[in-house]
Parts: sequence; structure tokens; C-alpha cells
Amino acid sequence: MDDAPSQLPATMLSLRAAARETGFIFSCEERTGSLLAVLAAARPGGRILELGTGVGAGTAWLLSGMDEASSLVTVELDPAVQAVAREQLGADPRVTFVTSDGGNWLDEYDGELFDLVFADTWPGKFTHLDRALELLAPGGIYLIDDLFPQPGWPEDHAASVKRLLAELEEREDLRSVRMAWASGLLMAVRSG
Repeated sequence: MDDAPSQLPATMLSLRAAARETGFIFSCEERTGSLLAVLAAARPGGRILELGTGVGAGTAWLLSGMDEASSLVTVELDPAVQAVAREQLGADPRVTFVTSDGGNWLDEYDGELFDLVFADTWPGKFTHLDRALELLAPGGIYLIDDLFPQPGWPEDHAASVKRLLAELEEREDLRSVRMAWASGLLMAVRSG
């Protein structure tokens, strides 16, 4: 069976080209993206948080699965990288772009809980994990990727992943599953 997505978001080709032009190599892997679209579609009217906009590949996938009543907040540290996503996807009223350090944003956020949290950067995954999980509504889904070795990652990435997986699996408020698929994923659901 071929697990490559059969449909891509309309903006994906231009986002890929922009990523190449800017030298951005950390875009969301397509199979992960297709899973994001399905998870977003499973949450009609859902509130979604993406930590790590990048050039907007994951954002595009999330938007492609969301209904009109859903909303997405996407946070990125690098304004130049996020500018690509803003240009390509900023006309969609369902998305709010935040240019900020993800850890600072997590520390300062004081709003509604999220039905889906996609942590695609260090804050919310390797740092500020507890805070990201506090923002997850009961029954909400937490998804992380890039658990396999990635180009450009620090040498201690494997040790960080091992610590993170152990910490997540010890939590009694989460039910999680590891997926040796795409870039290496873990999906967890917060118990009520």
C-alpha cells in the first residue's frame, strides 16, 4: 500500500518552493501533514494550536482539514520564515499568526483550551511540555513529530527524544501511541 497523500493542500507546491528558496529544511513531512488534516477534520469547530509555523506546510495541512467554525493559532519565532506562511495563508480568517518565542507564548497564554496541539518545535515538546499539555482540553489530541533523527538537529537529539518519550508515557492523564512512521510521531489523548 502506498501511504503517500493523494491530495495536497492547494498552496503546498508554492510553500515547498518558498522553503527551498529560503533554505528552510524543517517543513512538515507530507504523511504527517495528511494525518494533521484528518485530525483537524475530526474536530468540527475545534480550537487548534500549532507550535512552529515554519513556512506554513503544517499550517496548510491543518487548514485543509478544518471546517469553517474551527480556528488555528500558529506560533513561530522567526518572522522571516513565518512571513512566507502569512503571505500564502494569511487571507484565511480561521488562522491567527503569532510571531513569538513559543516558550514565552506558552507561559503567557491565558485563553481557551485547545482540541488539538501540534508541537513541531522545541517549545511544547522538549521544553514547556507541561504547559503545552495544560492547554489541551479533555479528549484533546497532542501530536509531536521529528522523533527520528533529523538533518540539522543537535547531537543530543536522540537523548532528548528518549527523555521525552519516557516522560509522556509515565503521565497518567494521557493515553499515547508511538508511530514509527513519517518522521517519527507520538500521538496522545488527554483523559477527561
